Amino acid sequence: MSAYELDLDSEAGTSGEASVSMNYIEVIETVISSLQQDQSAMVSHTDGGYLWKFKYGSAEVFVQLMGLSEEDILTVWSPILKLPVQNEAQLLRRLMEMNWAGTFESRFAIVNDQVVVNTQRTLAELSPAEVSRNITIVATIADDNDDALQAEFAAS
Repeated sequence: MSAYELDLDSEAGTSGEASVSMNYIEVIETVISSLQQDQSAMVSHTDGGYLWKFKYGSAEVFVQLMGLSEEDILTVWSPILKLPVQNEAQLLRRLMEMNWAGTFESRFAIVNDQVVVNTQRTLAELSPAEVSRNITIVATIADDNDDALQAEFAAS
C-alpha cells in the first residue's frame, strides 16, 4: 500500500507461521487499500502487533492484529460519538435495537467514553473473505450511522 510503509521484521516469510501471518497482513492491506479514501491509510508495527487506521467516508476505522498465532485476535473498530451525549437513555436504546438487526457480525459498544462500532475474531480458521467482511462491515456501518447519531445525540 503506497499510503504508508509497513515495517516487517526480517524473519517474515521464512517459517510456516510467518508465511501464514504474512497472508493476514496482505489481506488486511488489500482490503484497506480498496476502502481507504484520499490515501488516508497508516500503519504502526510494534512487538505487540499491527495497527492500521484509515478513512472511509466520514468514519475513521482502526484494524488491529495483536499477533500472528491462531489464538491472536483481529479487532476492527470505528469511533462514532463521544460521550457524554444528550438523551443518553434514548441513544442506548437505539444502539441496542440496531445491534439486534442492523450490525451483522459487528456491534455497537462503549469504550473510553466513546460509542464505537466493533468486531473481534480470533485468527483460528479465519478466511480472507471473513477479514474483508469484518473490515467492510465496520467501515460501512460506521459511515452510514455516524453523522445521524452525532446530529441527534452529540452534546451541544
